[in-house]
Amino acid sequence: MKEVLVVLTSASPISELRGGIPLALYFGFSPIEAYFLAVLGNMIPVPVILLLLKRVERIIEIFPVIGKIYNKCVDLAVRRKSVVEKYGYIGLTIFVSIPLPVTGAWTGTLIAFLLRMNPLKSVIFIYLGILIAGIVVLTVSLTPAML
Repeated sequence: MKEVLVVLTSASPISELRGGIPLALYFGFSPIEAYFLAVLGNMIPVPVILLLLKRVERIIEIFPVIGKIYNKCVDLAVRRKSVVEKYGYIGLTIFVSIPLPVTGAWTGTLIAFLLRMNPLKSVIFIYLGILIAGIVVLTVSLTPAML
């Protein structure tokens, strides 16, 4: 059950790895187990999001309320897409690998979609960013707080 909670936390758009890895460590998983569970959870939604975004755009035409929520997400992504536009797929990896609020796999996937990047290449470069972000979050999580 704890494994499922870690995977779900890491798959969530707000917490992603920043929540999943510390949660796994809190539950007593080894650092390697925490890393793999959280990274797996963060990777799961990426291809699903890419596949569903085209359909979401069609649904928006029918349900304006969903359109308002979608447009807010798009606005957040558009404000942060400069590094991806400048550096392409490597920029996508860099963007996803920075574990800060409103960066990560979810926003990176939305940016890749908005920029009409190749979906397969996008998934690969987003996954690379997730692997890097996982190392960063794990390192920070294991570093004792400096007083």
